[in-house]
Amino acid sequence: MAKETIVIKIGTSSLTRPDNGQLALSTIASLVESLTQLRSLGYQVVLVSSGAVGVGCMRLNLTERPKKVSLKQAVAAVGQGRLMRIYDDLFDIFSQPIAQVLVTRRDLMDRSSYLNAYNTFSSLLELGVIPIVNENDTVAVDELKFGDNDTLSALVANLIEADWLFILTDIDRLYSADPRLCPDAQPISFVTVEELAQLKIEDKTTGSQWGTGGMSTKLAAARIATAAGIKTVITHGQKPQNILSILSGESIGTQFEPQQKTDNARKRWIAYGLVPLGKLYLDRGAIKAITQFGKSLLPAGIIKVEGGFAASDAVSLCDEDGKEVARGLANYNQLEIEQIKGQRSEQIENILGYFANETVVHRDNLIVLDPHTNF
Repeated sequence: MAKETIVIKIGTSSLTRPDNGQLALSTIASLVESLTQLRSLGYQVVLVSSGAVGVGCMRLNLTERPKKVSLKQAVAAVGQGRLMRIYDDLFDIFSQPIAQVLVTRRDLMDRSSYLNAYNTFSSLLELGVIPIVNENDTVAVDELKFGDNDTLSALVANLIEADWLFILTDIDRLYSADPRLCPDAQPISFVTVEELAQLKIEDKTTGSQWGTGGMSTKLAAARIATAAGIKTVITHGQKPQNILSILSGESIGTQFEPQQKTDNARKRWIAYGLVPLGKLYLDRGAIKAITQFGKSLLPAGIIKVEGGFAASDAVSLCDEDGKEVARGLANYNQLEIEQIKGQRSEQIENILGYFANETVVHRDNLIVLDPHTNF
């Protein structure tokens, strides 16, 4: 049996005490023990851990999470080293080696960096190491941030072609609303692909005082991961031993049905690694051609262009209402597409004065997204 790869994400709300932001050492110790046990059972394990800013606040005696970007980055720099030391001390008790991996969204946008990250993770896992991942808050610029570690964990799971993504949070499963605020909130144990497409959660919170995520970000992460064919589970962060029970077949937490996994690594990168820098609005004929018949996008099917982007940048392909149906790499920049939109391909040279490609987005650089998936 091939080794299964598991990504576990734990949030600040699970790592710290809600009253004072102090580290919940008993929870961290239980997490470390559970992950070490998973490794002993033959699983390859990656941990995506929040907490650097929270630990930095504690270390600097700050009473609330800083809002200014430069201050938050400085606090993260203080907290990241402290957090890794705690992890290293606890994993060392079990003689389990770990590695710190800090990433930014830009690392996933460049194809060579994306492949290098994949190779690094693969080598670490082959060595029996547990990589501990966090966003490199000290250098990430705001417009290229993951936004939260739920999104980061889903993108890392996609990058390394994981089999499972476990999102550990401060409640036991997904509910129709926050059960701490809405007594009538209904628990949700299993979500099919069709149900996930329609699922809406009344999320009145945006995470704890020390964290950034809420249940809506976890649902968005589940959409990304399941679209990539990854089995996804939301369960209680204070009970990390639940992971082993779930892998043994127990129905704990909320489990999401994955879609069929694709083997095209380049198209996975286009879908999940890149940040679209523009939008192309398409007529119905063009949408049908690319979504049902696997065709390239021609200029004749484009009715509107938005954003400033260069050739080879990622763009969203949208219907007339702005809903993204596909994503791809543009063969022309925004100004060029403005000039050739709605025209036949043989007119490109006459309009631009040169000819680069008869397609605006070639089918080899285009991936059709789940019609209900929002990234």
